[in-house]
Amino acid sequence: MSRPAYLSDVPAEVRERAARVGLLALDVDGTLTDGRLRLASDGTEIKAFNALDGQGLKLLREADIEVALITARTSQIVVQRAAELGVVHVYQGSHDKRASLRALCQILQLEASQVAYMGDDLPDLPALDWVGLAVAPANAHPWILPRVHWTTHAAGGAGAARELCDLILDAQGLTARLLQKYADA
Repeated sequence: MSRPAYLSDVPAEVRERAARVGLLALDVDGTLTDGRLRLASDGTEIKAFNALDGQGLKLLREADIEVALITARTSQIVVQRAAELGVVHVYQGSHDKRASLRALCQILQLEASQVAYMGDDLPDLPALDWVGLAVAPANAHPWILPRVHWTTHAAGGAGAARELCDLILDAQGLTARLLQKYADA
């Protein structure tokens, strides 16, 4: 099995951090979506999610790695997407993402070093600074990039979350088992 190109240049320190992850928390807008906010004339919000990202989150759940969505916005579409993916930890209207993460870690009995967080802009900084593995999508705001441990090759909403999921699975030695499971299905 060959490793995807985006995993071939991951520094050893980042792999070590990914090997400890028991929880992946993600911002939504700009991370799981391309960051554009689409509003219909009736005020309905429309978001486009990437199927590759969704599959990555499902794979983490299959590997018993917790997944959480933490967003400052409130949208029914986020609840719907989380339910489709089996993500039970959803924090909407969170204006202190680090506090939301800390509360969840207390519930899950995890240390900050066991948490990966992906965010793309200034509201994500407190969470990114607190976790063991801080990640940004390729199109994150330039002020964020120097503050993270790793930047994906893909942009938010275009496979960035999947790259991070693949990194975590690979660093924990779980990729071959998951691939075999799907090949046997």
